[in-house]
Amino acid sequence: MVRAPAVLIRAILFAVDAALLAAYYSLSSSLWEASTWWDVAFIALVLIPAVFLLVWLVLPLWRTKPLTLFLAGVASVVLAALLQLAGWDAAAGFAKLGAVTALGWWFLGFFERAAWVVAVAAIIPFVDAYSVWKGPTHDIVAHQRHLFTTLSFAFPVPGEHGSANLGMPDLLFFAVFLGAATRFRLRAAWTWICMTLSFGATMALAVYFDVAGLPALPLLSIAFLLPNVDLLWEEVARRRRPPPT
Repeated sequence: MVRAPAVLIRAILFAVDAALLAAYYSLSSSLWEASTWWDVAFIALVLIPAVFLLVWLVLPLWRTKPLTLFLAGVASVVLAALLQLAGWDAAAGFAKLGAVTALGWWFLGFFERAAWVVAVAAIIPFVDAYSVWKGPTHDIVAHQRHLFTTLSFAFPVPGEHGSANLGMPDLLFFAVFLGAATRFRLRAAWTWICMTLSFGATMALAVYFDVAGLPALPLLSIAFLLPNVDLLWEEVARRRRPPPT
């Protein structure tokens, strides 16, 4: 069980981080203007970690009863839709983040072994890559930009009206992998660090190659596996050993 002082510290940090993010999202278009690569560095090293710090701070909630997580996720989806209709896009974005985080941790409840998460991490990069380059995501980005905006989370560029965006599956699997790192006693802190940096790296590669977008799940999966590879290997090997006679 999490001790009360730890809960209080997490609550205070969450409130401070949320307040700073609210201020940034409200004022981002009026802030400084910098070169493209300075913007990339700011979003990758400051803004993305600040957003996903919210997920880290509520990480103990992954142990909440599955039905509660599911209902919280559905309620957050409804809230996000209402906020989007009201034109409060930034608030809607954070409601989406809350929704997919709760649903991701609910989904995690179906994974009984770490090996199952490894299997998912090995499969989803190929599915995501196909979707982004030739599948549904490509079609949405190319022909239904408004729908992509609705189904993504925005990271506003300072001094501009544009943003970098992550799709809902990216946020969902971030929550799943982070929750799995805690549930199966992996290196949760290093997993969080590597995964947040992976999103920034994907964005930087998209800018470098001058493409509209790249699949984020390949690097996210690597970022989950890399700091935990030895522990995951031990777990898989242990499961494959024959029972003692």
